[in-house]
Parts: sequence; C-alpha cells; structure tokens
Amino acid sequence: MFKKVIQSIVNQMDPRGDLVPVHSILDHEHFRPLCLVRRKRKAIFHPSPCYKRTWYRLDDVLLPGEDNKSTESLFPNGDGQDSRQFTVKKSVSDRVDGSLSLCVDPTSVELKGAASFSKQWSIKLEKNYIPVPELEALKTERKMNVNHSFIQQLKKKRQNLYVVHETIETLEEASYEESTKAEGSFMSQLYAKFCAKGTRENKQSITIPKGCTLAFRAIQLAITDGSWDLEYFPEESRSMFVSDGFSQGKLGALEEEVKENCQVLSKLSSDLLIIFLKAIKAVMRDRNLFQELTQKMEAVLDETGSCKLETESPDLRDLLSSLQYSSRHLLLKLAGAIAYTLDALDELTEDQLLLLLESLEEKVVSQQLKLVESILEHDIEHRKEHFSVDASVLSFSREKEQKITIAMVEMSGVKLQEDGSAVCMEEAFSAVAALYVSLYVLDLLSNSD
Repeated sequence: MFKKVIQSIVNQMDPRGDLVPVHSILDHEHFRPLCLVRRKRKAIFHPSPCYKRTWYRLDDVLLPGEDNKSTESLFPNGDGQDSRQFTVKKSVSDRVDGSLSLCVDPTSVELKGAASFSKQWSIKLEKNYIPVPELEALKTERKMNVNHSFIQQLKKKRQNLYVVHETIETLEEASYEESTKAEGSFMSQLYAKFCAKGTRENKQSITIPKGCTLAFRAIQLAITDGSWDLEYFPEESRSMFVSDGFSQGKLGALEEEVKENCQVLSKLSSDLLIIFLKAIKAVMRDRNLFQELTQKMEAVLDETGSCKLETESPDLRDLLSSLQYSSRHLLLKLAGAIAYTLDALDELTEDQLLLLLESLEEKVVSQQLKLVESILEHDIEHRKEHFSVDASVLSFSREKEQKITIAMVEMSGVKLQEDGSAVCMEEAFSAVAALYVSLYVLDLLSNSD
C-alpha cells in the first residue's frame, strides 16, 4: 500500500521527471540528503532508475577536512539543506448500483446489487535539498577516502555510486485509507417467499510518520585517485565504474533477458524446484520475508563476505540452506536469478501478488503466461487504440480462473474483454513485462508439481 500511495504522489508531482519513489517504508531513512545509494541492475521491466541503500552517507567515505568539520557544517543553515513546503491531496469515490427483475409464472426473481470504492489522502510535504554549488564546493574541501573498504569493494565490482541531493519528506504524520464495499440482495417468490442479503466490506489503511522520505533525486559520483566529482551527464562521460546498460523494450529482448537471468532455475532438480517455489510463495505473502531474502541475495551478489545464509523463518530456511552448500559459481547464478525474480515481483501490486498465488493454486499460470506473451506481441509501449489477442488463451475451464486472469492483467494497465479485445489504459509495457517475468518464473518452478 505504501508503494502505491508514493507512486501516485510522484506521478502527480513529477510525471515526466527523475523523482524516484521510495518503495519501502522500512528503508526511508536510507534515502535522506547526503545518503549514498547504488543503482539496481537495469531490467526491461523497470527502465527508469531504481536505487538501493548502502548504509553509508557521503561524510562516511570522505577524509577529514583541514578544519575537521562535518559535511553538514559546510552549508549555510547548519543542517545542510534548504526546504520548501507544499500539500498534495487526492480523493476518489465511485458507486455503482444495479438491479434485475424476472417474472415467469408462477416464479419471480429479483436481484439487486451495489458496489462502492473510495480512497483519499491529504499529505503535507517538504522538499529538502542540498544546492549543487555547495556540493561542488565540498569537492575542494574534502577528499575521497579511497582506502575505505566500501569504496574498495565498489572499485573491485566496478559499480557506480550516487549521492542523494534532494528529497520529498512528510512534514507531519499522514494517513491513507482505502475501502471497498459490496452489497447484494436476492429475493425469490416461488410458492413461498425467500429473501437473502449480503454485504462485504474491505478496508486498508496506512500511517506514514513525520519526516518519512517518500521520493528523492540522486547524482552520480566519479571517483579517481582520492578526488571525486559530480557526473551531470553520466551517459556522455567516462566514469571510474562501468555504467549501467540499457535494454530495448521489446518482447524478443525481454525473452532473451529472462532466459539469461533464469536459465539456471530450469536445471534444478524437482526437489529443489519445490524448495524454491515454497520460498517465493512465502515472500509474496510476507513483505518482511521479501525484504530479508532480497537483502541476502544482494549481499551474495555484492560479495561483501559478510552475508550469512541463515534465517529464523522456516519458509526460507530450506532455500538458504541449499544455497549455502552450492559452489561459488552456482551460488552467484542462483542468487542472480532470485534477485531478478524479486525485482519483477516488486513491480507488481499487493493484489496482483495475491492473484498470482491463487493462480498457482488453480494451476493456470502456464495459460496466463501465454496470454501475457500474446499481449506483449503488440506494440503496447505506444499503443492507445484497441487491439486483439488470441481469444483461445482467454478461454479457461472455469469462470473464476478467467476473472482472476482478467483482473490481474488489468492491474498492469491492459483492459481485456472475454472475446480477446484489449486496450491499454496507460503506459503499460513495463508493468506487463514485470508480470510476464513473474509468470515465467512461477511456471518454471511449478513444473515440479
């Protein structure tokens, strides 16, 4: 829910800019001004920059200046940042009513129904930023500590480093609430009168604390022999570390990327497939487990040497144990496949994850994968008008399976009809690509069933 709210705020404030949303409320303090972050591996399903925490601030990796002052003291107002305040509001409320009456002597039937949906928030925000000229001035005052273990590891792995210089934070505690309510009644008159009525209500809410970082901007650092610089045009300049690659957003490129990252999973034994699937299903249900597994896989890939593949969770224990006893070469490949899968799942909504779990139970993931592949065969990256997919892949043995599938695809921005006609409701390629990757891996792992 936090991710959904923040993405909506960012879309309102900076729809075509480079403001990056913070996806987890658990990590918000690691994206404040002067925090150091790294770029995640580029993937077709998230072409815009995505960052991960490093636990370090710029001050931690700089050598002391001549006056031995901290970075914060170099800025005019003492706390190292300027600020601006503003408020973002949103309110959505929908209600649909309907009824149906049938009369065939001696029987009459009446059906009534209503559904409503509402969500609203009002958040006071503060923009905090460190003026770039102040960062430029800092370069001459403080040199980079190239002997710092973190900088040494980055150099060895040839990874880029970025510093947060602007954030959007909550000025006061804020709450978001979303509610869905459905009502229905049924009355039948045969030889006796029968009435029934049902109501279903679903409410979700989240409280965002004061001072929570919701979004940020970062600038790349270039580090050479103790000096450091700001890379304003990183794509056009040479940096110390290898720059991130760029993937073309087409189905062929996506299939190639998925196979490259996940081919190792297809070589697992049936027993290991079951273990891997159990763990992935567990993290789809539990955000804390999701974060734990993500952090452990990133630690393996970063080769920090401090990663212990141990856990208190019985849902992850078998997976981590199997990884622990793998060769180093195989471990890196498996960790890469798991991290890639988690990145794709992280692009989906909470409701989509639940529908995916239900799809696994119904054993329709293979057919859903074919459907999503048929959608991606069209140029949905730029398409706004209607198009058609093969209606046969929308033909499920049960109506429930079809509804689950249509709902899941619609959450990625493509509205489907039972006859195969479809339309993109938004720029949907990245979201549909993430769904494709998720279905591909789940289908592969569930082949052990």
